[in-house]
Amino acid sequence: MKAIQQSVRSGAILGLVIIFLELIGFTTIAAELIGRLLGGGAEGAAIATRDLLIFLGLLGLWGGFSSVRNKKRPTISQVIINGLSTGASAGVLVFVFIFIIGSLHRHGIDMRTYLDALSPENVEFLISGKEPLYGALIQLGTLLAGGFLGGILAFTAKRITLHGASGQGRISIRHSLQKIPWIERALSSKKAVYVIYAGLLMLAILLPLGLDQYWNYNLGTIGIYILMGLGLNIVVGQAGLLDLGYVAFFAVGAYTAGLLTAPPPQGLGLGFWTALPLAIGMAALTGVLLGIPVLRLRGDYLAIVTLGFGEIIRILSKSDLLADFTGGPQGVRNIAGPTLFGRAFTSEREFMYLIVFSIMLIIVISYRLSNSRIGRSWVAIREDEMVAQAMGINTLRYKLLAFGIGAAFAGLGGLLFAARNQYTGPEDHTLMVSINVLCLIIVGGMGSIPGVIVGAVALKGLPEILRQLESYRLITFGALLVIMMILRPEGLLPAKRQQLEVHAKTRDGPSGSV
Repeated sequence: MKAIQQSVRSGAILGLVIIFLELIGFTTIAAELIGRLLGGGAEGAAIATRDLLIFLGLLGLWGGFSSVRNKKRPTISQVIINGLSTGASAGVLVFVFIFIIGSLHRHGIDMRTYLDALSPENVEFLISGKEPLYGALIQLGTLLAGGFLGGILAFTAKRITLHGASGQGRISIRHSLQKIPWIERALSSKKAVYVIYAGLLMLAILLPLGLDQYWNYNLGTIGIYILMGLGLNIVVGQAGLLDLGYVAFFAVGAYTAGLLTAPPPQGLGLGFWTALPLAIGMAALTGVLLGIPVLRLRGDYLAIVTLGFGEIIRILSKSDLLADFTGGPQGVRNIAGPTLFGRAFTSEREFMYLIVFSIMLIIVISYRLSNSRIGRSWVAIREDEMVAQAMGINTLRYKLLAFGIGAAFAGLGGLLFAARNQYTGPEDHTLMVSINVLCLIIVGGMGSIPGVIVGAVALKGLPEILRQLESYRLITFGALLVIMMILRPEGLLPAKRQQLEVHAKTRDGPSGSV
């Protein structure tokens, strides 16, 4: 009975989530995307209903899978009961909701009076163009079937394990594959790692050649966020300092580039390569100067102070007080781009290569830092600052170093951003930039350099591919963070140390030691 109660509770939560998605119109957008993936679009009522039911079925499948996957040795009867309970409790809530809004719609009540997403067309789509009772029953049946199949899938996944040669316990398929001789040799060989790096480098060089201006611009944006993510990864992922005003250093780099390279009277008219070290140095100096008074704070207090600093920079850049330098709300225009051997960079492909080279350089620096004494000091401070100080580590010095290096990377990103767009203004440096960079680190994996790249592609690249989800960016961020904290708190590609710590805590329980 306790297991059934937990399944019903999980199903109720799933049902409320589905109702929320239908209220904001996300269900309709998801069904359209599924239709495009399947090649059918939404050309008819039958196809549209198919796409909607596929989306709901996937949600029900996930609910049924989640209700069973944490059980150690469930029987097939328990699996069926748990899966059906989850699907039924979710389906009943959705059934009631669809029946109510469908009935109100059929009685001539325009639901857009209450929610814009519930237009007559969307309501007809949700009830599959049928009577409200039939439309609600269809969704109930879909969630019930999805919960059942999800439970069976989880039960099957628990049984797909391999026994070791010695017969001592069960090991996962991934570990079994790693025991294959040629795979084991490839994973332990440094040459194989170099081959992988060479392949990725060739891909980064050849990919811009096959893309047009639009996709090179989008990839360049992802690259700039990778640069900022690598900087914030040092501050947050390695040193453990929560910085919510990271966009301030991005703004300092961009405005420094603008004021140095823009034509007079607003700028000095210098070249890009002259402004490059000055912009990076100014951003690093700003990070150090900010860190001197605030790095004695910890946790939430540090986050609040840095958040305020980021807002101060944005407000100052927008105010009339510094309008002669920053341009006020209009920003700085006609920022000079780079030139190489007398040839100016004019296309997005050329800027893309500059961004790729910058990423490679920053990755090398980041790896060298993380494997050095400085990197180990940052990790010690992150784990326990008092113990690190007792071990003789000058914590203030190393925290200032983390802030300065992270700010320098952000300054480089701001410089490239301003030079590529030939413009920078207050709207380019809002709080959401800091939130985006922090989200990509959390999703990709704290302290992990490959995780930063994966997180940037996931959070900045996918919205460009799935343009229909642009209106749901904040909801997507929130949902991703919640899902990552529940299912994979260490991130998609976590650092090895972080992954070992999370799994050790999971095995030992909340009070276990690592």
